[in-house]
Amino acid sequence: MSSSRVKNITIAILLLINALFLTVIIIDVVMDIRLERETIGNVCRVLRAGGIAINPDDIQTNSALRTMRTARSLESEVVIAEAILGQTQVSDQGVIYLYENAERGVAEFASAGDFEIRLHDGVIVHSGDPLKTVQGLLRSMKLETTRLSLHVSHDGEVVTAVNAYRKASIFNNTIDFVFVDGSLYVIRGRYVAGFEPAEDGTAISPVGTTLLGFLAEVKREEREDVACSEILGVEGGYQHRIASFGDGVIAPAWLISTDNGTYLVDDATGEIRVF
Repeated sequence: MSSSRVKNITIAILLLINALFLTVIIIDVVMDIRLERETIGNVCRVLRAGGIAINPDDIQTNSALRTMRTARSLESEVVIAEAILGQTQVSDQGVIYLYENAERGVAEFASAGDFEIRLHDGVIVHSGDPLKTVQGLLRSMKLETTRLSLHVSHDGEVVTAVNAYRKASIFNNTIDFVFVDGSLYVIRGRYVAGFEPAEDGTAISPVGTTLLGFLAEVKREEREDVACSEILGVEGGYQHRIASFGDGVIAPAWLISTDNGTYLVDDATGEIRVF
């Protein structure tokens, strides 16, 4: 048998093996999805029996979420500040860094990711659509967010962006863009950067476990602040915890929206608090 024929047969065998492996992986994924759907369906029936209405389609899960470490990133601060202010002069105030542009404004960043950018009047204005303006600014700032909301306060028109990591919301990290008479007045909030896998890499728990724990709290007489008759949405994401000097973690968490308010569930401890 010629060497070229042996080579062709070997390639064909390898392709067949790869195809078999791919088939097994696809079958496993399909089975996992089917099992998850069945589990969610059963949990929803338990919730309804307990007096809480819920639609399985309103549950968003993400089994890939794992605890990640975060760290201060001066490079990210520069990108954020100069996306709004243009070229800046930087001054180190210890744990605070200032980025100044005399013609546009000043940005102040703390080590934990809290920041505030104050702009001069008329530097950035929206032409009737603050949401669209903020979307463009976020792209320039290279910040990932999952959703924007607009409300009117005593400060003016406020667009709030929820930070995210790989399309999963970091629920307690938000940024406000405040417009006064159409002019962007201030940007304030918190961002996180420097993501690295944590040593334990704790993965998010099954949503069924979380929902049954939530039902138990609703039924517990001592817990008057946790109450509802309908769950409107369930989302897997993160919550940010600060350690020290800018270091911290984002850990898996669940956000449960109900007809009586919104609750954040600590995935590691099961603690439920009004959000």
